Amino acid sequence: MKKNALRLAGLVLAGLLQAGLAHAGELENAKALFEQKKYPEAMAMYTKLANAGNVEAQQLLGQMYWYGEAGTVDETKATMWFQKAAAAGNKVAEASLDIMKQRVARRADIDYWVSKYDGEELRSGKFRCPKPRIPAISKQAEEIDRVSNAINKWQDCYNGFVQNLNAASPLEKQIPPDVAKLMNLAEMEKAKVHLAQVQENLSEDAKVGAKMVLADVAVWRSATEAYIAEHNAIVSKAPKDGSLRTK
Repeated sequence: MKKNALRLAGLVLAGLLQAGLAHAGELENAKALFEQKKYPEAMAMYTKLANAGNVEAQQLLGQMYWYGEAGTVDETKATMWFQKAAAAGNKVAEASLDIMKQRVARRADIDYWVSKYDGEELRSGKFRCPKPRIPAISKQAEEIDRVSNAINKWQDCYNGFVQNLNAASPLEKQIPPDVAKLMNLAEMEKAKVHLAQVQENLSEDAKVGAKMVLADVAVWRSATEAYIAEHNAIVSKAPKDGSLRTK
């Protein structure tokens, strides 16, 4: 009788071991499917294992719902699976739940980068390049110098703006790391689209403004050079000794 009991216990242990090995094999298969980006198949296998109580599968399934890798983002289901895994001691799931709590506290910061950021700091301060005051024509040397200096100052400012905008691009780099880590995949994609549009608007506005300035510069330069040429021609024809000719 005792031998039968021991044998029965041995069979039970062997069965549990085989079941554990089977689950381990299925988990690795699910991970392989995930790496191959076969997300629906991976999710189906993770779901089966998670329902069977596999803690790592619960955590990984929560991540798939969190990132929306097999469809749309589902924070409710992500939270549920993270909570199950965390209750069993999974540290990654615990950290994920903490991030989800932070998301609630930092919602305004997330929304700012997803839809409200306007790039104002990229066109203010030393990168604010007001249009120089350019007259239609300049007839005095002092005024010509003033206008030339104003044009050069604007040109330096514009070049600095362009260099800074290029250095800041793509603008998604501007998202603070502590905010980026709280954003899910859908939010990050929306932020990228929004920030790309902001960058395009900044660039286009600067180009339009530059064309207007250059057009004014061209008109001023043409009129001023024509006046100087006419003035010089008159001076060159005047008597060199300044005397008046008499008959």
